[in-house]
Amino acid sequence: MNFDDHILEVLWSEDQISRRVSDLGSQICADFQSRNEVPVLVGVANGAFVFLADLVRKIRLPLTLDFVRVVSYGIGTVTSGIPKIIVDLKLNVLGRHVVLVEDIVDTGNTLSILIQYLKSKGASSISVCTLLDKPSRRRVHFEPEGEGKYYCGFECPDQFVVGYGLDYAELYRNLPYIGVLKPEIYK
Repeated sequence: MNFDDHILEVLWSEDQISRRVSDLGSQICADFQSRNEVPVLVGVANGAFVFLADLVRKIRLPLTLDFVRVVSYGIGTVTSGIPKIIVDLKLNVLGRHVVLVEDIVDTGNTLSILIQYLKSKGASSISVCTLLDKPSRRRVHFEPEGEGKYYCGFECPDQFVVGYGLDYAELYRNLPYIGVLKPEIYK
């Protein structure tokens, strides 16, 4: 089975993604360099793992790393609308600057819940770094907290995308690019 045959269109190539991840790493470095504090990058598993791995190698500052796991999709293409944290942080974020790293921001439900969760854990600021943003699908407004910022790789059209960590039914995460999945694959 050739997964490339399941892709309607490639939106961002491996090279385009690499360049943009480097840019995001540089922005984060510039913003945290003057703070003289070690940020905590929190990856939202599983989708953000490829992006996070590449991003941390572009951040030339001391940092710590942790993961949370949130479920809201299951094996479908439409969110249930009720994200649940099923794997908690191991690191203490009390008084720390947190950068939430997401693969894609869609409705905003997951980020809203995670930002409130990190606030309740005492994070001093919460930034968000997402590879993709689908503002056309936003249902819930969210704001970075404290001195937090919003870092975005690409604005994504309202299409079902896979690759570079993004999946459909846990498949396609290993594609080196981001592409639109043919509708006949998931209908």
